[in-house]
Amino acid sequence: MLRQCFGDRPDDAPIEPADVISALSFDGTGEYLATGDKGGRVVVFKGAAPGSEWAPEGSADQRRPPPSRGGLPEYRFHAEFQSHEAEFDYLKSLEIEEKINHISWCNPVGDNLFLLSANDKTVKLWKVHERQLRTTASRASTSRGSIRDGDVHVPRLVRNGSMIMATPRRVYSNAHAYHINSVSPNSDGESFLSADDLRIHWWNFEHNDRCFNILDMKPNNMEELTEVITSAKFHPSHCHTMMFSSSRGTLKLFDTRQSALCSNCKVYEDTEDNAPRSFFSEIIASISDAKFTWDGRYMVSRDYLTLKVWDLAMENRPVKTINVHEHLRPKLCDLYDSDCIFDKFELAVSPDGNSYATGSYSNVYHVYDRLGRSDTCIELSKHASEGSAAESQRRAGAMGAVGRSMRGVGRARRDDGHD
Repeated sequence: MLRQCFGDRPDDAPIEPADVISALSFDGTGEYLATGDKGGRVVVFKGAAPGSEWAPEGSADQRRPPPSRGGLPEYRFHAEFQSHEAEFDYLKSLEIEEKINHISWCNPVGDNLFLLSANDKTVKLWKVHERQLRTTASRASTSRGSIRDGDVHVPRLVRNGSMIMATPRRVYSNAHAYHINSVSPNSDGESFLSADDLRIHWWNFEHNDRCFNILDMKPNNMEELTEVITSAKFHPSHCHTMMFSSSRGTLKLFDTRQSALCSNCKVYEDTEDNAPRSFFSEIIASISDAKFTWDGRYMVSRDYLTLKVWDLAMENRPVKTINVHEHLRPKLCDLYDSDCIFDKFELAVSPDGNSYATGSYSNVYHVYDRLGRSDTCIELSKHASEGSAAESQRRAGAMGAVGRSMRGVGRARRDDGHD
């Protein structure tokens, strides 16, 4: 488990709403961590190993997450930039918040890092790189520092350190009428997808003026709307395969080699679920997040009560169902009255695919093994003792994903007047 506080804010200091983290993402190596906040800022941290040196360039240990004191990773400030600003759409009379909803890392090029950040309506591609600083040599320098030709003094540029810069490369806007809930780079390194409640778009990194709409679920009459898109992801190694989840509790996988549109999908649905049906069945079946395992063989989905593991070769039922909130089933009526039943939780998959982490209530998250035999419950608190953190590290060995609320069918209907 990672527990680290950045900055020197006193414990009793008030927290500004703009400083609240709204998105975070590790890169594929675990060396870099990017966080986005409600103020539209993105901060990149780099893993550090106190008292030890980094692995040499190109060595076998280069992609290994950095060690640290006590075996816990430690991250230090690397770069910060303002990704999004608050905007107002005068045509739709709609205020667009600067809050960062999603961050995804792209394939690096040399020493240059690339990441996608998105607010409700716009996706941006950023390049984070090191820039050499140069200054003009002093006039009082010797002949080695300047060249004299009569009365003409020709100074020269000398290196004066370096700094980390963040440069916007592309802005992908004006494509989403609803709030963006997913951004996923493709394994080919040339494209990515962005999804909102009703549409999925496929972009090429080099062309920000056009995209290809591969799915449009908006009905002609919004009163007939029965489901929305809750997440979408590319396959980690097959650039032609992608999946998306819906509020009706289904996962859909499709291959663009068979069809350019999502017209012929494999539908993954638990048809053998014997739980009694009730008024709340459709609400708690809504999938809030779904991800591929790193080997691409399984998909993992999270609904309100359970976490399910799906084999891509078996569509009618999950290979494993892990009960996360089963103790809340008798209290669904009270949860509905308080709107807590609409809370959404994210999940994270470990690189080896053997551990799954997902959020819960009371500032805790759960880490399960892939067979569901072990459940490590870890509390997220700045007052947690060092001993409990070390114990959690020994028992878990995986990072958790904190649940956050996401918008559903009702929001899509409300937004329809601005489409």
